[in-house]
Amino acid sequence: MSAIKDIQEEIISEFEILGDDKESTIFYIMELGNNLEAFPESEKTEQNIIKGCQSKVWLIADDQDGKVHYQADSNTDITKGLISLLIRVLNNRTPQEIIHAELNFIDKIGMGSIIGSQRSNGLAAMIKQMKLYALAFQTKQNA
Repeated sequence: MSAIKDIQEEIISEFEILGDDKESTIFYIMELGNNLEAFPESEKTEQNIIKGCQSKVWLIADDQDGKVHYQADSNTDITKGLISLLIRVLNNRTPQEIIHAELNFIDKIGMGSIIGSQRSNGLAAMIKQMKLYALAFQTKQNA
């Protein structure tokens, strides 16, 4: 499996191809959301909603052989695309890798200017929740 840094470089390259075309970039982000694995309807509960997102974003995680496996869904295509990027970078990593991950691809692809401040806050909330899951799994492993 590629390192977190390498996956971020791949994402940066993909977005560089689109250049400054905001419309194409947003369409691409929406397309990425279609790559998420199916999210169980039974998990679309209030408890699994990420607080601080304008849209509804459901996120669950489980420990698979010491690595964190995420599943997510959203009621909007753009947000679904954003969480799919985060999952692509952080999925199936050790809790420690996730906790210490420097997610620089978000700034490097100019995500803030593409999605605006409301969604940027939501993106920060998604990252925080993913790291909190990793922290919980790390605590369990060390217990």
